[in-house]
Amino acid sequence: MHAHALSRRALLRAASALAPSAALGLGTLAPALTRAQAGLKWANLAPGFTTLLTDYMVAKGIDKANDLPLGKPTAYTSVTTYYNDFVAGNYDVCIGSWDTFASRHLSGVPLQYVCSVTTGNMINIVTQGKGPSAVQDLKGKTLAAPQSTGTYRMMRAVVKELAGIDLESYAVVQNVDNPAASVTLVMANRADAGLTWEPNVSVGLKRVPDMRVLYNAGEEYRRKVGLDLPYFGVAVRKEAIARDATLIARLNKAFAQCIDGITSKTDEAVTIAGANSGIPSDVLKTAIASKRLEFKHTSMQTDEGRRTIIAASEFLVRNGSLVKTVDNGFFAL
Repeated sequence: MHAHALSRRALLRAASALAPSAALGLGTLAPALTRAQAGLKWANLAPGFTTLLTDYMVAKGIDKANDLPLGKPTAYTSVTTYYNDFVAGNYDVCIGSWDTFASRHLSGVPLQYVCSVTTGNMINIVTQGKGPSAVQDLKGKTLAAPQSTGTYRMMRAVVKELAGIDLESYAVVQNVDNPAASVTLVMANRADAGLTWEPNVSVGLKRVPDMRVLYNAGEEYRRKVGLDLPYFGVAVRKEAIARDATLIARLNKAFAQCIDGITSKTDEAVTIAGANSGIPSDVLKTAIASKRLEFKHTSMQTDEGRRTIIAASEFLVRNGSLVKTVDNGFFAL
């Protein structure tokens, strides 16, 4: 009888302890509470267009609607520090060039690629109105380009395979520190052409009315290969995925909604990003309207998404811009 009473009291205590959880429905809320408690850190880079994505998502509540505890992004002004901090695990979600993420993955950094958000239409060679009329006319001419960047290596690979021209032996490449400097040298007639990317292209076109695009990497790649040339995308640390198996699907959905909003309500999106982007609003609008700054969400959870990255990685390997093609472990599925 005494033993029975103890068992009964133990059972009652256990039931009492569980009662609040049952009343609050914690069985259902546990994953959400875990996500909220764990948090999720992200970042943006200014000046640049990444603030357009982060600011619009937060302002429109897209992150909260998809149960993403992102909060305010950490703002960076140095590209090197921006990527190095992601590699070091100081934040979880990074918006950057896919090939940068691919090379880090291949070197053992625990990250996976979630989706692409822009195409290679952003990467251009510009010239003055009276400058070269085709990329073949760059022979012996001066090309200003930021040679330390992955973007330069991507453009070099595209021109080499699609036009049969190795820019470094065909033209006189003048190294510059950043893509804005390429445009500046062309404007000052100190270079015959400049390799740069949006929004710097639209900045140059605004300042010099007869400046024009000589070669668009994304357009040429699509015309010859039949696929989009991926450029910027979203990567996430594997630790964050391990904490929440549904994270990948919710990030994809959030960025798809964000890009849909930016492309369908560009004026509103540009106003929201405002001064944080460091880019005049009319320049951003021009870049988007021209399709050079082409926002396009492509999920790695789809066959099409993975095919664009595998094809592009094979392309870069053939041209010495990537050590080997990416494996399935690169994709956030």
